[in-house]
Amino acid sequence: MAFPLSELNHLTDLACQAADAAARETLPLFRTAGLVADNKLAGAFDPVTAADKAAEAAIRKVVLAARPDDSIVGEEDANIDGSSGVVWVIDPIDGTRGFISGTPTWGTLIAVGDAQGPRIGIVDQPYIGERFIGTPNGAVLRRGGADQPISVRDVRNFEDATIFTTFPEVGRDQDRAGFVRVADECKMVRYGMDCYAYALLAAGQIDLVIEAGLAPYDVQGPIALVQAAGGVATNWSGGSAAQGGQIICAATPQLHAKALKLLEPYADG
Repeated sequence: MAFPLSELNHLTDLACQAADAAARETLPLFRTAGLVADNKLAGAFDPVTAADKAAEAAIRKVVLAARPDDSIVGEEDANIDGSSGVVWVIDPIDGTRGFISGTPTWGTLIAVGDAQGPRIGIVDQPYIGERFIGTPNGAVLRRGGADQPISVRDVRNFEDATIFTTFPEVGRDQDRAGFVRVADECKMVRYGMDCYAYALLAAGQIDLVIEAGLAPYDVQGPIALVQAAGGVATNWSGGSAAQGGQIICAATPQLHAKALKLLEPYADG
């Protein structure tokens, strides 16, 4: 659905209030001694902390108090099926490994949209005071109470491109091979930024993010932000990335098309 301007502004403001509520839970626990990370998955380190759980609860409280009929998809608690057609997709701490390691590259992700995907996306890094907001009206970096318009940079060729992914191993062997095929063509490769890499792409600092094995709550906020900043976000087959899986975000259609051609043999389905 296309939100009317008044509702778009209301939803964006509410998403920012929810991000503020999450920050009140995460910041007191960041870089503190004795923070315990539980493992969600047997056989693989997939940490979750008290900060993750408290932040998601805080976001849900803000959203449901204002809009009890909306749907919510979150990482830490059960999904809520609403009746309004509006869907909130939240990740209270994207980059929990970074959070428990003390690196300021984690973020709170909030997306607002419908069954087809996100229309509003927030990547919030409260420790350094940066909130990236993307809507159909464009993208801004909110810092120190001021909004600065941001946009992707005009990079069209691999030899000029900087590419990011979170982990060197990326995902399955198939995913890793696809990433390496593109990365080998690029000027520079960097790792480990989690959601902050998408914010850097939207702000015109880097040019490609390629990842795999993601859930909807990992991607919907970032892809709405990247698209609002003028970038391209799809899966490796060129379709919607809203449900996660293999994702590519690129600064320009030209760079996206070139990367997609290299990724095609490794794409699911």
